[in-house]
Amino acid sequence: MTIQFSTKIFSQADLRSPKQLKSSLSLLLGQNSDCLVLAYAKTDLDDFSGGRGAKPKPGLLSELDLLLCGSVTHANVVGDLDSKQASTCTLRAEKSWTANGIKAKRVLLVSLGDLALPGARDLSAYSKIAKAALKSLSGGSIEDAIWFTPSFALGHKAVFLAEEVRLSIQYAGDQAYRFGVRQAAMKFKAKDKADTFAHLTFVGNDQCAKELKAAVAEGIAMVEGMNLAKDLGNLPPNICTPTYLGKAAQSLIKKAGLKVEVLGRKQIEALGMGSFLSVAKGSDTPPQFIVMRHQGGKAGEAPIVLVGKGITFDTGGISLKPGEAMDEMKYDMCGAASVIGTMYATGLMKLKKNVIGVVPTCENMPSGGATRPGDIVKSMSGQTIEILNTDAEGRLILCDALTYVERFKPKAVIDVATLTGACVIALGHVHSGLFSDDEDLVNALTKAGQSSLDTVWRLPLDVAYHEQLKSNFADVANIGGRPAGSVTAACFLSRFTEKYKWAHLDIAGTAWKSGAAKGSTARPVPLLVNYLLEQ
Repeated sequence: MTIQFSTKIFSQADLRSPKQLKSSLSLLLGQNSDCLVLAYAKTDLDDFSGGRGAKPKPGLLSELDLLLCGSVTHANVVGDLDSKQASTCTLRAEKSWTANGIKAKRVLLVSLGDLALPGARDLSAYSKIAKAALKSLSGGSIEDAIWFTPSFALGHKAVFLAEEVRLSIQYAGDQAYRFGVRQAAMKFKAKDKADTFAHLTFVGNDQCAKELKAAVAEGIAMVEGMNLAKDLGNLPPNICTPTYLGKAAQSLIKKAGLKVEVLGRKQIEALGMGSFLSVAKGSDTPPQFIVMRHQGGKAGEAPIVLVGKGITFDTGGISLKPGEAMDEMKYDMCGAASVIGTMYATGLMKLKKNVIGVVPTCENMPSGGATRPGDIVKSMSGQTIEILNTDAEGRLILCDALTYVERFKPKAVIDVATLTGACVIALGHVHSGLFSDDEDLVNALTKAGQSSLDTVWRLPLDVAYHEQLKSNFADVANIGGRPAGSVTAACFLSRFTEKYKWAHLDIAGTAWKSGAAKGSTARPVPLLVNYLLEQ
């Protein structure tokens, strides 16, 4: 199910202004909707509840109670109202409401908690509040809801409000996503209905109108990009082949105004990408090299380049993986999916930047023609590589892509890959691994991760780790042994990135979930979109 998002501006609506409180509430409650969503703080509830026989003080909940004919008082008496952060209370329409011109069928009250406590105003706190509100809106008969944005504002800056709105849309999109909905030609499940609302309107006032409209548009584009990334990741590997990825990218020419070029095997051979082709040798499915361009900046402006690992299925090759959970190796193209999804969002936003997405994609299969452990191949850069383990294939396709992007004279290059199981051991499923020697790029990606709650954690790239990659027979080996496996993989890639600013994101622990919640997460699309927005 796809949720529709929109904005509406009521010039003077302000619940924190005593003079405008009653008129603002009357205006909001007078809108036709299945539910009006309002946030309140602990101080609002304290003022309303009084204490030791004291009368309630005038304020948000008092005025709301008058308009709703005592519904707030009743909820408070029976214990439905709580000052604990992220607690919710739904008030349902009664006949008495219509006398006061109330058209909303419900009012959802969401607690911001005690705003004086440390951390109560940060984005992590907001995420809990937003998720609780969105959960309360779902699973019932609510079709459309109005979200009064200023009541949720935990920060005092417009940029913080924009981050809150983008997060709300991001979470609503996550909640509504169902695999297969957008593949009309392929119905994978007979019945799979999303039990969520269909339309969410973010209401603001003159003080936040510009930021609100921009944030909603950005949030919508980001969710579209995330949905595409999830669909590509979740598709079975017999359908989502390298050829399918190429066609998915080409579909963005019309959908998002991108320029797309897909190179086949002969063109890849002509470029001298011997490392990339060594991985594709074992598969009957031809490799593809996808280049997507968004020309939103000035002519000649150095582009930001995103590179995504696109192994559409990874058996490990001759260094065959264990059979258990091998089905999850369809997710080894989630780096590619996130880059394609980010490029889609970038085009939809009409971002005023030049952005290029590059995806080397193939299968890693065992066969009589497959690359063997011990083989030596020549990369596009001219460096030779001794392949000690064919299951360390992601770096072999990425290194040629990283050499290829030199031609763009990029402002920065970020590669994204489900590269190492070692990164999962190091960071679990919370942070993506970040590797870079460029402090500005590290700081920008870290900040973007914090503003999207799609976080990263920096890991080392010390020269000493390169010792593990020495080969007696070639310029470099493709593995450095078990110690610091994610670090040596990043060190391998760094050998091909000396001509530009570069960062590597290892998303092996964050790109998908296993178990009952099995599926693509679309990370790090939110991180990359926020990074591009902040440039």
